[in-house]
Amino acid sequence: MTVSTSGRIEITRTIDAPRDLVFSAWITPEHFTHWFGAPLDTITMDVRPGGEWRATIVVDEETQVPFTGVYREIVPSERLVLTLEDLSGKEAAPGQAGVEVVTVTFNEVGGQTEMRFAQVGTLPDEELPRAEEGWGHFFDALETHLATVK
Repeated sequence: MTVSTSGRIEITRTIDAPRDLVFSAWITPEHFTHWFGAPLDTITMDVRPGGEWRATIVVDEETQVPFTGVYREIVPSERLVLTLEDLSGKEAAPGQAGVEVVTVTFNEVGGQTEMRFAQVGTLPDEELPRAEEGWGHFFDALETHLATVK
């Protein structure tokens, strides 16, 4: 299920994988690389409240999209809150403009994981469908990856 309204995206997915593994895929570079589209050598994760993360999605030789953010809240295997900032083409210093807040909750449902994703921030309404579609592709890749590591 996907809902996008005025600066907010909400996606709920049920993933056929244990909750601990789905959570780990969000905070472990060796998992994150497989579904976020960022080469492992571009990913850094200081997984603690106030810790920074970085990853650069490589579309092709000429197109790279660097992201950064800060972990705000971490409840192992239950909840993750972090900021997300696309640094491509930005003139402002990191943290100054275009910061989104992502909240992901992980609930065990019959041996599977219900992952509830919400993104709130400054994205203009006309960009929400593209961002929503992008997250959908990421989550498809997440499911595919986790099916291979159970």
